[in-house]
This record gives sequence, C-alpha cells and structure tokens, in this order.
Amino acid sequence: MEQPKPPVNAVALAYHAGDLAPKVVAKGRGLIADEIIRRAREHGIHVHESRELVALLMQVDLDKNIPPALYRAVAELLAWLYHIESEQHGTKKPIAPPTAAG
Repeated sequence: MEQPKPPVNAVALAYHAGDLAPKVVAKGRGLIADEIIRRAREHGIHVHESRELVALLMQVDLDKNIPPALYRAVAELLAWLYHIESEQHGTKKPIAPPTAAG
C-alpha cells in the first residue's frame, strides 16, 4: 500500500527596495500551503522548492523579517530568481541556480 504524502509547507516572502530584509508575508501547511502555492503561480510568481529553507522560514513569525542567519541563502535565491526573470524578458544571461550552503 502506498504511503500518503506528508503535508506540504509553504512560505511566501516579500522584499522591496529599501527594506532591511525580506519579510515572511504568508506561511502554512497542507491546504493553506497549497493555496499559497496556487495563488503565487496564478500571479506569475516563481515557486522555488527547498524543504530545508522552508523548514527554517516556517519558524519566522508572520510579518517579521527573516533572521540574519538566512540572509545569504535568501539573497542567493532572490538573485537567481532575478536572473530567471531577466532571461525570460531577454535582458540577461542565465546563471546556475544557488547551491545549499554547507
């Protein structure tokens, strides 16, 4: 018999020029996570899957900035996403996706 999949977790971040750090603007598990992902895709927002990063971000309270310990990982992800968007618009060359810091 097939094991049921564990519920999915999702965290949405927002970052605007001038902000001190990205902020957790939505997070959830199971059906709420599914809805966060659905809405992101519906609005053309890239969904990146990283269980390790999501597990850490799930510990951050809503409407709070990410902790300094996560700045590098999130900055690398945001830079990679920027290049993906730029490539889609034909303005930049693609770069390799970020690697997990060990």
